[in-house]
Amino acid sequence: MWCPFTHVGLRRLVEQRSRLARDDVVVRVRAWPLELVNGSPIGADLVAEEIQALREAVAPDLFTGFNLNQFPPTTLPALTLAAAAYHRDERTGEYVSLALRAALFEEGRDIADPDELEAIGRLVELERPGADAEQAIHDDWQEGRRRGVIGSPHFFVDDHGFFCPTLAITRVQDHLRITNDPEGFASFVATVFAEPPSMP
Repeated sequence: MWCPFTHVGLRRLVEQRSRLARDDVVVRVRAWPLELVNGSPIGADLVAEEIQALREAVAPDLFTGFNLNQFPPTTLPALTLAAAAYHRDERTGEYVSLALRAALFEEGRDIADPDELEAIGRLVELERPGADAEQAIHDDWQEGRRRGVIGSPHFFVDDHGFFCPTLAITRVQDHLRITNDPEGFASFVATVFAEPPSMP
């Protein structure tokens, strides 16, 4: 939820889906809670540095409303809301997952604020998440570990894994260097949107 690279990857994926008119493909965004993975919350300054590098290099149209002062101290409440949405159905889950990231990265909202989460939940008439949604975060995390998740974002299509397929990211002399990865993205979307076999 905190990862700006994931935001870019998801936006590009759903934009490609729209261009191809493939509404049959629904994205299941699983929780990879960085505060649990890393043992501590991610630094807001680090995320701001990554966002600046992304905007300068590959995504000038994104993160336009990001507000460092509204950076959430935790993602667990937002991840819980997304899990509750997926408990209803896959499309609701995808919608809420994308809406949460838009609220954080494009609208500058604190998605740890209960009022903000309630407002996003109301968009789909979603009730307050329960204990099952909290457990789903931990289940997703363990599932990611079993699958061999490297970091965020790591996409899976059936048995094929794609780590950050939209971007090439390196750090040179303590500065982020980010470029688009057209070959990686082409391979990724070709797998995602492969035509299902026709029925006999």
